[in-house]
Amino acid sequence: MTNKILLKFAKKGINLSPEAYKKVLEAENPLDFTSSLIVKLKGGDFKSKDLVSVSGQTVDEIMRNSTIEKSTTRPQLTQKETKKLTVEPKPKEETKKPSSISDFKKESDVKEKYVNKENAEALETVENKKVKFKRNLTKTNVEYDFKIIQDTSKKSYTSGELENLIAYFQSRYEKLANILVKRPELKNYTKVADIEEGQSNLSLILMVREIRSTKNGHKLIEFEDDTGTIPILFSNKNEEVFKEAEKLVKDEVIGVLADKNGDLAIGNEIINPGVMRIPKKEMDFSIVFLSDVHIGSLTFLEDAFTRFIDWINCEFGNEEQVKIAESVKYLVIGGDIVDGIGVYPNQEKELAIKDITQQYNEAARFLGNIRSDIKIIIAPGNHDASRVAEPQPAVPEEYAKALYELDNVEFISNPGVVSLDGINVLIYHGRSFDDLVMAVKEFTHEKNDLLMEELLKKRHLAPIYGERTPLASELEDYLVIDEVPDVFHTGHVHINTHKKYNGIHLINSGTFQTQTEFQKIYNIEPTPAEVPVLYKGQYKCLKFI
Repeated sequence: MTNKILLKFAKKGINLSPEAYKKVLEAENPLDFTSSLIVKLKGGDFKSKDLVSVSGQTVDEIMRNSTIEKSTTRPQLTQKETKKLTVEPKPKEETKKPSSISDFKKESDVKEKYVNKENAEALETVENKKVKFKRNLTKTNVEYDFKIIQDTSKKSYTSGELENLIAYFQSRYEKLANILVKRPELKNYTKVADIEEGQSNLSLILMVREIRSTKNGHKLIEFEDDTGTIPILFSNKNEEVFKEAEKLVKDEVIGVLADKNGDLAIGNEIINPGVMRIPKKEMDFSIVFLSDVHIGSLTFLEDAFTRFIDWINCEFGNEEQVKIAESVKYLVIGGDIVDGIGVYPNQEKELAIKDITQQYNEAARFLGNIRSDIKIIIAPGNHDASRVAEPQPAVPEEYAKALYELDNVEFISNPGVVSLDGINVLIYHGRSFDDLVMAVKEFTHEKNDLLMEELLKKRHLAPIYGERTPLASELEDYLVIDEVPDVFHTGHVHINTHKKYNGIHLINSGTFQTQTEFQKIYNIEPTPAEVPVLYKGQYKCLKFI
């Protein structure tokens, strides 16, 4: 046990003073106390230098200011009592106070990685014989009605020239105009160049070109279509339409009803492409959603992820929770399964595994131990070894060969759309959330369910071109939401949310990583190790920490 505890701390770049180490060993359950203490040290305000030699006083302070002491020194529970995890239904329902799973202890079947204690870098041990994972031991006879509806992995034709950019925006305008023209108010819309002299009532389909505020606080927006440009004023005296105008962002396509008096057009109504309410579909199976696992990072919650895998293998949890696990047929991973290399400056200081292939090998070790009758769908995120510009092709086999060798693993682009036994799932990592939060003052990363709702209203996954989200000027805009999904799954912001909008499940699957340095700067509090599940159509959230 002593070596295992030292390894746990060393793998996360933490060294204990003799006094601190003694306090860990004196805990009722030293291994679980170690896991909890690591989370507090890595997720708190401690800098790298503070972790060089953690003092006994620091351990005492953390214990006083948290529930670690309580959760690790209580009387030993029975086997039945210890195998608990938290299940949360929809947020609006009344639930009992979540129970802790910090007492659960299970030896791993997988060989431990050894660590150089001086520099605390994780080093992989390599065995000559090939490891047999649970996926490989038993071939499944489960029949999957699985279809890939949209995958742009091999559809990149852009050369980056101006003509491509023009074609890209024409594609966007035409796709969204075809959705908007189905609205009765826009059925006979007018092109800008066809507006007649003296025409007072305007029905237009336009792309936002520039947004300005007047000195009196009104919104003056310059629009364009493929024939010309037109400025339209949205008065703050018309509160309803002004509120909608404040949510407009550059490059999105909308319908506008306006009155024209001379050279000035006053907007009366903004019409988003939107989504109609969809009928409910019956499900006799379950889907698990993950994203932002960040395997390879020092702040990756390995113990919690191992608990998750034990649960999905029906080896962890109470009767109700195992029943949920038994019904799981699909696992959807929406990007950032690994932490990547060189994603941001000085990232190497925060890495436990500093080789991208080894990170994917480690991901294969975890996913390879998931039972063989679950199909896994993997899309890339901005930390993965795919091109940065969206749409991102699937993670290439060149870097993730170990994952490609697993049975029943499917790779798809970001964004991508799959049909899982008739349930259409739109998978988008969610990088455009950063731009939307910057552009619209009422939006926040914490309320990313509202961001998903807004993207559905705009019928575009990344409407703002040329900001933080790099977009490839393809000949076709693949980020337009052509078909309305049953489930819209995102990640990126590390905050778990769920909302049902017009019959569509909006799910952000959170993370398996503690708070990053970037998130500390922007005061973003992640919700680690919370896993959303559509249990036969009903949303549930399982907590593994």
